[in-house]
Amino acid sequence: MPHSSEMPSLHFCYPEKLHSKLLHLLETLEQSDDPIKHRSTLGDLVVELTDAGLDSYFLEPLRLAKAGFLVQQTANLGVTSAARIMAPMIRNIIGRLDRNQILSISGYIRHLMH
Repeated sequence: MPHSSEMPSLHFCYPEKLHSKLLHLLETLEQSDDPIKHRSTLGDLVVELTDAGLDSYFLEPLRLAKAGFLVQQTANLGVTSAARIMAPMIRNIIGRLDRNQILSISGYIRHLMH
C-alpha cells in the first residue's frame, strides 16, 4: 500500500477557533511529561473535529445544492444521531490509550494538517 502522503486525499475547512484549540492541545501533548493527563481533552477535540468533518463533507454540500428543507432536516437528524452515538465511543477509546498511543494520534493529526 502506498504511503499516505502519496495517496489521494480530501480536506475540510473547520472554524478558526477549533484550529486554535487543536494547535494548543497538540503542543501541550507533545511537550507534556504525561500526555495521558490530556486524554479527555483529546477525546473532546476529536469529537469536535468529527462533527466539523460530518458537516463539511455531508451537510454543507446539501446546503450548497439547495436541497429541500425536508432533505436537509433529515440529514441533520441523521448526522446528529450518528454523532450522539459516536461521541461516547470516541471518548471511551481515547480515554484508554497509553502515552505512546496518544502521541501517535497527535502526530497523525499534525500530519493531516496543511
